[in-house]
Amino acid sequence: MFEKVLVANRGEIAVRVMRACEELDVGTVAVYSEADKHAGHVRYADEAYNVGPARAADSYLDQEAIVEAARKADADAIHPGYGFLAENADFAARVEDADGITWIGPTSEAMERLGEKTHARQVMQEADVPIVPGTTDPVDESEEVVEFGDEYGYPIAIKAEGGGGGRGMKIVREPDEAEEQLESAKREGEAYFSNPSVYLERYLENPRHIEVQIVADHHGNVRHLGERDCSLQRRHQKVIEEGPSPALTDELREQIGEAARRGADAADYYNAGTFEFLVEEEDRDDELLGADANFYFLEVNTRIQVEHCVTEEITGIDIVKWQIRVAAGEELAFEQDDVEVEGHAMEFRINAENAANDFAPATGGSLETYDPPGGIGVRMDDALRQGDDLVTDYDSMVAKLITYGDDRAECIARGKRALADFDVEGIPTIIPFHRLMLTDDQFVAGKHTTKYLDEHLDPARIDAAQERWGTETEPGEDDNEEDEVIEREFTVEVNGKRFEVELEERGAPAIPVAEDAGDGQQGARPSRPDSGGDGGGGGTAAEGEEITAEMQGTILEVNVGEDDEIGAGDVLCVLEAMKMENDIVAERGGTVTHVGVAEGESVDMGDTLFVLD
Repeated sequence: MFEKVLVANRGEIAVRVMRACEELDVGTVAVYSEADKHAGHVRYADEAYNVGPARAADSYLDQEAIVEAARKADADAIHPGYGFLAENADFAARVEDADGITWIGPTSEAMERLGEKTHARQVMQEADVPIVPGTTDPVDESEEVVEFGDEYGYPIAIKAEGGGGGRGMKIVREPDEAEEQLESAKREGEAYFSNPSVYLERYLENPRHIEVQIVADHHGNVRHLGERDCSLQRRHQKVIEEGPSPALTDELREQIGEAARRGADAADYYNAGTFEFLVEEEDRDDELLGADANFYFLEVNTRIQVEHCVTEEITGIDIVKWQIRVAAGEELAFEQDDVEVEGHAMEFRINAENAANDFAPATGGSLETYDPPGGIGVRMDDALRQGDDLVTDYDSMVAKLITYGDDRAECIARGKRALADFDVEGIPTIIPFHRLMLTDDQFVAGKHTTKYLDEHLDPARIDAAQERWGTETEPGEDDNEEDEVIEREFTVEVNGKRFEVELEERGAPAIPVAEDAGDGQQGARPSRPDSGGDGGGGGTAAEGEEITAEMQGTILEVNVGEDDEIGAGDVLCVLEAMKMENDIVAERGGTVTHVGVAEGESVDMGDTLFVLD
């Protein structure tokens, strides 16, 4: 077994991995960015190292910095969690090549083979796993899209090779959309995955999203741990996951599970992974989808999933521990027949978003109140604590609530109780939305599909839920008295390693802390630095009308330069936020006197994008 594991991630998944390590008597190392100096995963780890500034590309995605942190800490393994570098085959190969450090995951070769969707489709096809009609070679020209539509019909999904979760996917519903959507998909693929390659699939209009959890070892043993139903999605992003699926017969779930095992065998896959499928929904009353239902391979997630907790609750198998054990060379200690699915579990993603405002992510705030639920059948995976500031530089998920019951009805009842008990003040969350869904007839009946939220749920019901169950998010007053004892925590970094120092103030003015205390130490949470004209939308000396970002996101494309003459209605740039591309349009004509952003940069709400004269 390993001595010390570095977790190359943040937030609740980093804490989840560290808890598994602790139970295995393995030391833990955190990495953190400047934005995460006071984060929960940093507090939980045995030791922590700063790997760069807030921007993910310069910290959590900096492969060299993370491997160097592992060397400094004498860590003998790296666990990537999910997101960031978790499915980056180049990073896996870098770790594999590092002396004395083991990669906790599948081989880089398997990640490469399955991470690019056209390769994965070829592997599945050879393993007799059903695949959606589509291309197995990359597509370059819009004429190829039109030819595919002529053969298989519309709509068509154009998908980025390295994509997932709807990012890098565009839908073509008629031939004259082919060129625009092809270019958009390629642009997103390049921006997010450094890979503009795309492929085509027949777009299924009304599917269920079913995924199978796989665990495999280095000794040829492959086990599937049952399925999860992730059909409740918003813009292709899962919001509630559950297991087992309320829509499948035992015969159909066994067919899908065995297809996943065949695929894992064919790909020479080991460690944890998820094989995702689309199942075509049918017009049905109370009957379930049977063995004759159509199901198709979608993709492989070569990492732990956000929703792995659902499977752990219904099987009693700790997937993260087995990831670590398999990486250490241990053999799986259970046979396929030993895997028993009992009861029902649901996971509710607690995102810092306002569902009544098109699920807009919070732009700041702190947890004035954070009182998560408990009791029988309730599990919380989180990293934040009361008083923490919300870090908005990354994704919007702050916690996961998982409920378990003997059956789906009891699981829902416990979900209602737990969500009602979950007290969060200071930031918006989608708890009101989750409470609504547990009273929604279509969801409770288990007849929802991946299109239900986007195309069928009445938005007025979400507004009403937010009004009924939402909480105030305005920060409270600071009413500290002068003679109060104030404890302050300072962070000292020596060679990048984090140490904490606690000081007390008694009846004295607050200790002044410079915004930049130099390389050796940092004090209280710093404000976001002014990045000037270097991108990211900081301040600018240019005079004129400022065009600012209306939301946090990533710049996909900049269409103008300084001194360009533009007209009203011209698209100045394309901003991606919450998986959607948004055109930033000039409201009037003029001359561009300042460009404050570049392609690939992240911006916060209110950042200056352009100045017009």
